[in-house]
Amino acid sequence: MASDRQPGQSPAPDHNTDNHKTDPDLAATNAVIEEAEILHASIKAGTVAQIVVAVIAVIGLLYLLKLVMVTTLVAILLAFVLEPLVGRLPRIGIPRPVGALLAVVLMITLAGALTYFFYNRAVDFATQLPKYSAKIRTALSDVRMQANKIEESTRSVIPSSNSGKQPVAVELKQATGLSHVISAGSGTLGEVLLAITFIPFLVYFMLTWKDHVHLSTVRLFPKEHRLVAHRTVSRISEMIRSFIAGNVLIGVVNALVSTVIFWLLGIPYFYFLGVISGFVSLIPYLGVFLAVLPPLAAGIGVVNKTGIAVILVSVIGLHVLTMNALYPKIVGKRLRLNPLAVALSLLFWAWIWGAMGLLLAVPLVGATKIICDYVDSLRGFGAWLGE
Repeated sequence: MASDRQPGQSPAPDHNTDNHKTDPDLAATNAVIEEAEILHASIKAGTVAQIVVAVIAVIGLLYLLKLVMVTTLVAILLAFVLEPLVGRLPRIGIPRPVGALLAVVLMITLAGALTYFFYNRAVDFATQLPKYSAKIRTALSDVRMQANKIEESTRSVIPSSNSGKQPVAVELKQATGLSHVISAGSGTLGEVLLAITFIPFLVYFMLTWKDHVHLSTVRLFPKEHRLVAHRTVSRISEMIRSFIAGNVLIGVVNALVSTVIFWLLGIPYFYFLGVISGFVSLIPYLGVFLAVLPPLAAGIGVVNKTGIAVILVSVIGLHVLTMNALYPKIVGKRLRLNPLAVALSLLFWAWIWGAMGLLLAVPLVGATKIICDYVDSLRGFGAWLGE
C-alpha cells in the first residue's frame, strides 16, 4: 500500500509516544515537589514546636528562679537610684569604691529608719484598732441584715433540693495553731531574709564595677552589632532611671496630698496612711483599689458618709490625675507603652512573681520594648507594645 506522505514531507509526530515519554517525568517532578513541600512543612512545624518548648522552658525557669531574679532586679533598681550620688563623689576626690560603700551604708540606714518608723506606726494602729470594733460592728450590721434578707428571700423562692434526704456528716478539724503557721512559713521567710541580705552586696558591686560590666556586656556582641548594643543598654538605663525618679516624685506628691486630706478628715495615723495610700496608688490599674483600703479601714467609726465619699473621690481623683496627666509627662516619655501591653504585663508577672511582679512588670516590659526596637526581626512586636 502506497504511503500518503508527499516527497520531502517529514513524518507526523507520534503524540502517543510523546505522552508516554513525558508522563513519567511529570510524575517524578510532582513527587519531588510534594516531598519538598512535606519537608518544608515538617521543618516549619518543628520550628514552631521548638519555639513553644523554649517559651515554656523560659517561663518555667522564671518561676523556679523567682527569688534570684527578683533579688537581682531589685538590686539593679537600687543601683540606678544610688548611681547619681556615687557618680558625683569622685569629683570631690572620693574614689568610686569608697563612694559606693558610703551610698550603700546610707541606703541601709535609711531603710532601717523607715522600717522602724512604719513598724511602730503599724503596731500602734493595730493596738488602737480594737477600740473601734464596736463602731465597725455597727457599721457592718446593716450590710449583714441586707444579706440575711436576700438569703431568706432566695430560700423562699428556690425549693430545697435536700428534702427527704439524710443530712451529710461534716467533719470538723481543729484550727491551725499560730506555732504551726510560723513553722510552716519559716522556710520561705528564711529564704526571703537571705535574699534581702544579698541586696546590699549586689548593689555595692554593681556600683563599683559599673563601667566594667557595661563594656563587657557590649563586647559580648559581634563588632558590627556593638554600637546597637551600646545604644540599647544606654536607652534601658535612661528608661529605668527616669522610671524610678518619676515614680518617686509622683509618689511624694500623692503622699503629701493624701496626708493633708486624711488629716483634715480626722483619720488616725493620717501621716502613716497617707504615705501608704500615695505610693500604693502608683501601681497601674490595681493601685486605686489598694490605695482606698487603708484610709477606709481607719476611717470606719471616725468619719461619716460624707467623709467616706471624700476619701473615695480624693484617692480615685489623685490616681486618675497622676496616671493620665503627670505619669505620661514624667515617665511616659521614656516608656511609650500602650495600656493593653501594660495590663497584660502586670497579669503575667503577677502570676509568675506575685506582688513583686506588679512592681517590676512596667520596667521589664519597657526594657523588652527597647530591645525589640533595635532588633530587626522583633520590631513588629516592639511596635505592638508601643503606643
